[in-house]
Amino acid sequence: MERIKSLLVGAMLATTLSSATATAANTLNAGKFVVGMEISYPPFESYDNGQVVGFDPELTALLAGKMGLDYSFSDNKFTGLILGLNSNKFDAVISGMYIIPDRLKKADAIPYARTGASIMVVKGSDVSPKTKNDLCGVNVGLQQGTTWVKALDELSKSYCEPKGLAPIHIQEFPTAPEVTQALMSRNVQAQLEIAGAAQMFVERTKGRIQISSDDLVFPQTLGIYVKQDNAALKAQLETAMAGIKADGSYDNLLKKYDLSPVEN
Repeated sequence: MERIKSLLVGAMLATTLSSATATAANTLNAGKFVVGMEISYPPFESYDNGQVVGFDPELTALLAGKMGLDYSFSDNKFTGLILGLNSNKFDAVISGMYIIPDRLKKADAIPYARTGASIMVVKGSDVSPKTKNDLCGVNVGLQQGTTWVKALDELSKSYCEPKGLAPIHIQEFPTAPEVTQALMSRNVQAQLEIAGAAQMFVERTKGRIQISSDDLVFPQTLGIYVKQDNAALKAQLETAMAGIKADGSYDNLLKKYDLSPVEN
């Protein structure tokens, strides 16, 4: 009888602990952490022989390890990631996505790195913008849904036009690689892309495109996005972030991908 009682108590305790862990994580499926991303954006995320590789997948692995969760990835268009998050397609978005006011109206964010954009042009082009102000009169290709669409539109109105310069002409494409293809085909004159991704595109095109800007353009903070009503998961991710900062794995990952840390 005592043995039966002991087994029952043990089973009840195990069930309670399991439930507490699932509640703390508050993921869509207990014990699993599903991350939404657009897996066509190296070095942040891309496929390599069927495997998802890059900064964001490696960050996900570190965070999931601290939280004691298995993890997987859900490949989606960049423009639909926040919508997918709020439609319960995945638990979080980690996809080289800037933290901006418009997105914070729809989801909460945890800062995880800082970076900025680089300007790319075709090698040998007679257009070679060094700064964002040099983009006046230039046909610029951008990925749909990026913050630079609004930023360049505002720059055109606040800087180019008042100075009597030609406005910035913006062309949007579904993915960053498609913008690069348009650039190499000379359908656009310049491309704006996150610095790490820009360097990767330069390498993958074997130097057919090059970075023309000297410094980062529109530096901003990247964020992990979670649903606004999921305070439990947000808190656990923040604790996990603190853990990977403390053990040095966060700094090592930033150095590997040439990104800057966020302030505590």
